[in-house]
This record gives sequence, structure tokens and C-alpha cells, in this order.
Amino acid sequence: MRPDGWHLTQDLDDFLALAGDFLHSRPALHTLALTVTETLRTRGSDAYGTEAPIFGLLERAGEVRATYFRTPPRRPSLTPLTPEQADSLAARLASLGHPLPGVNADHATAAAFARAWQRHTGATPTIRERLRLYRLGTLTPPEPLPEGRGRVAGQQDREQLMCWHREFATAIGGVPSTDSGSWADTRIACGRVTFWETLDGTPVSMAGVTPMVAGQIRVAPVYTPDHLRGRGFAGAATVEVSRAALAAGATEVVLFADLANLTSNGLYQRIGYVPVTDFTVYDFSCAAPETRDLGGS
Repeated sequence: MRPDGWHLTQDLDDFLALAGDFLHSRPALHTLALTVTETLRTRGSDAYGTEAPIFGLLERAGEVRATYFRTPPRRPSLTPLTPEQADSLAARLASLGHPLPGVNADHATAAAFARAWQRHTGATPTIRERLRLYRLGTLTPPEPLPEGRGRVAGQQDREQLMCWHREFATAIGGVPSTDSGSWADTRIACGRVTFWETLDGTPVSMAGVTPMVAGQIRVAPVYTPDHLRGRGFAGAATVEVSRAALAAGATEVVLFADLANLTSNGLYQRIGYVPVTDFTVYDFSCAAPETRDLGGS
């Protein structure tokens, strides 16, 4: 049995062998860790960029109590931690010289880690985004639905998907996690984006899904161009992918919504999504020194 505490690794198989049951125990709350590790497992360690991902797990008496992952240069994502656990992780990462641009976790965990990171490094945390995680209850399509139909995006839609992927990233103030071509190709190959299109066949909104892991599927992204919003297209597209996820056997269908967007939060609740918990994304004002070798710890 290994000693209690945080153990870090760059070996995905080792991480999943130890933390897999823990992550599967709460698939909705652990959706980010489940979907990111599944992508890395199926597409390779460079699925999110050239820097090697880093994984961490907290063990107590031989049991995994929490996990951490990061796909540099992005922020780390944490499962729920107590303030003491957050402090011990911040202290460990700071001692190794790991530079962190911020953190993403449930609200209490993110706040505790941000305070701990400031104590250990002097970095100033600022809130970048507040999100709400929703789980699908009873799917309730809006009435009436806008005229049109849902359609799974195909190869003929590649340019449209690439364009909307870039627009979506810009709209949320971020950068694409992969190049638009790779993003579109992966989703076309797996049928993971659905368009809502008008009766003349013009796509007006899209909703994507992640692969099913531990019985859960996450709806992401949902996007409608500015000039087409307010007509019910996003709701129709979200209903289509939600229904398809249930038909595929998902026991939980989840999604995130920006709490600053009252329209989308209201929409998701009207069609049957219920709140699970809130997440907060922090930016840190400065980074720690260069990362040192993990040494298999």
C-alpha cells in the first residue's frame, strides 16, 4: 500500500487503473475527468496538444478520495476537495514548481484551491466564469418546436462545423482545444454533432455530445449564430441530441451552462434539465517556476 497523500503521474493507464472506480462512482459530477481521459485513451496523449497530460489522485488508507488532471497549457480540473485536501494539493504542486494558469472545479473546491494557491505562490486569483452543471430529468420538448428537423452532421458539413467551432470558441472567450478540422472530423466520424435545419435544409444551430463513459453523455457544445438566436433553434437541437443520448443507453445526460447567460439556463430547465452543482473557473495572475520531472511519483 502506498503512503497517504497526493500521487502524480503522466501514465494514463496507471491513473485509470487506480482511479477508474472512483470516477465511475459519480459520473455526472466527474464528467470532465471521465470524458477527457476517454479522449486521451482513444486518441492518444497528444489529443489536447503536444505537452503531456498530468494526473493526480489522493489516497487515504488505500482508497482514492479525489483526483486531479491537467492537459497543459489549460487549467487543472479537480474533483470535490475539502479545504485541507485543496491546500495539500496546492502545496504539492507549488513545491514541484508546476505553473498553473487557473483552476476549474465545483465552486467550493475551486475557491478553496484558489486561496491555497495564493498562499503558497503569491498568485492572485480572479473569477473568470461561473457555470452550472445540469442533469437531464424528464425530457420535455418545447411546444411548438420551430419549423425544421434535426439531422446528424455528415462529411458534407465539414466546412460548416469548422466555422461554427471557431465562432463558438470566440463567443465563450476561449480558444479551440484542437484545430477546427480535427474537431470536425472526429465528430463527423462518430456522428456526435446534430444540426437543427430549416425546411429548405439550411443549418441554423448545432448541438454536440461527448462519447458515453460510465453511462453518461455530456451535451457540448450548443451553438447558434448571433443572427439566428431567439427562435428556438438551440432548444430544438438540444432536445434532439438529448433524445439520441437516451436512446443510445445513457443513464445520465448532463451539460454545463454559463450562469451569466440567463437565456440558456432558462432554456435547459424548461426542456427538463435540473441543477446538480455550480462550478467556478479561476485565472491566476502569475505562474510558478518551470515544471520539474514528476519522477513517477
